[in-house]
Amino acid sequence: MRLVLILLLALLVVNCGGPEPRRPVEVKSGSFYKESIERNKLLIAKEEALIKEIIAKDTAHSYQSNPNGFWYYFETKNDTATYAPKTGDQILFSYNLIGLDNDTIYTAEQIGPTSFVIDKQQLFPGLQNAVKLLKVNEKATFIFPSLQAYGYQGDNKAIGPMTPLKASVELHTIIINKDSIN
Repeated sequence: MRLVLILLLALLVVNCGGPEPRRPVEVKSGSFYKESIERNKLLIAKEEALIKEIIAKDTAHSYQSNPNGFWYYFETKNDTATYAPKTGDQILFSYNLIGLDNDTIYTAEQIGPTSFVIDKQQLFPGLQNAVKLLKVNEKATFIFPSLQAYGYQGDNKAIGPMTPLKASVELHTIIINKDSIN
């Protein structure tokens, strides 16, 4: 009897070891993210090569690169204007969107004049930065890589995913925010 009691007690002690943590069913290696990063680097390099080829062929215009990752040239320059829009200013501008093969996606008439408060409202990333480079009555053409345009999703209409764009943008008016004067 004593032996049975010792065995029963030993069995209870062994079974009361505590809860066993569950192991994950699937272990993530991070390779998906690494592959995605490499795929994006290749895509960006391919787009930049295409854009630089377009710029090299266009000898009629002098392109400037922007640190935000797009290129542009001025069609109409206003040397008398000194003020460029700043955060909080409201602007009225018009623009069209063209593919890199010069097919028109949206005309300025289809889009219509656009009112926008700088850094307070949503436009695609490249256009948000592009309008800050213009002064009143200036017009410029911008070339945006897909990540500066509509990115991975497109606009769910005429612009597909990962589509680089050209945009001809004209700034009509600036309503200066009194806080941006200081």
